[in-house]
Amino acid sequence: MNKIKDYAELTRFNRPIGSLLLLWPTLWALWLAADGLPQWHLIVIFILGVFSMRSAGCVINDYADRKVDGHVERTKNRPLPSGRVSEKEALVLFAGLCVVSFILVLFTDTQTILLSFVGLGLAALYPFMKRYTHLPQLFLGLAFSWAIPMAYSAQGGDLASYELWMLFVANCFWTIAYDTYYAMTDRPDDIKIGIKSTAILFGQYDLLVIIGLQGLTLSLLAWIGVIGGLDWPYFVSLIVCLGLFYQQFSQAKTRDRQACFRSFLDNNRVGYCVFIGLIMSYLV
Repeated sequence: MNKIKDYAELTRFNRPIGSLLLLWPTLWALWLAADGLPQWHLIVIFILGVFSMRSAGCVINDYADRKVDGHVERTKNRPLPSGRVSEKEALVLFAGLCVVSFILVLFTDTQTILLSFVGLGLAALYPFMKRYTHLPQLFLGLAFSWAIPMAYSAQGGDLASYELWMLFVANCFWTIAYDTYYAMTDRPDDIKIGIKSTAILFGQYDLLVIIGLQGLTLSLLAWIGVIGGLDWPYFVSLIVCLGLFYQQFSQAKTRDRQACFRSFLDNNRVGYCVFIGLIMSYLV
């Protein structure tokens, strides 16, 4: 039972916030690609795929950080740096989760299967970027957004659609913004051990850049609503998101670690707010 708890902690099954932040834009894409009527089997496949692939990403992320997590206050007791899970066990678990994700995508079409290999590459690449660039959050944004073209493909949507790639870019902006809040919680430790992040890159302008990214996110989402002919509930949801973004800023302006972490967590509300607005728009 202790080993199961360790695996759950390694895969973050006990902390599903990352899976939820990946899930919401995936659901946005399914609903938009299907004009509000996605196929139910695809909803199930993508929900399960989101949780399995995000868990795989967490495992490979902790494997990549196994030598440095012990020097960071927030991560020093994780299963790998504490020795509760071995490196071999972590790699086997990562491979198993990837196999589960691949089995799920086999129930879609050939194009979606091919796109899934790009998604796997991005998920495996992201954890190592913090050693070479101050923009690992950008790579996370690409990894977290790749489910969008996969969802369009599986639903039979056009991969050349402006709507698709606007949603992809909007989600990248949103991911960089909320993951910068997350990186701000570790900034003092990351500077000491040489880990790079947008929180370090942006420095004293961190909150200003986050606000700019969130503004671009809402602008692109509004544009998608206009060209897609979405109804008023969708645009109301974007106004609510504007208020949520302001609340995050007000909460984190002291740059207190816990306050920044709460602002990161609050993005789950942004995700489901847009999803509710999208569903209500199609119902209207």
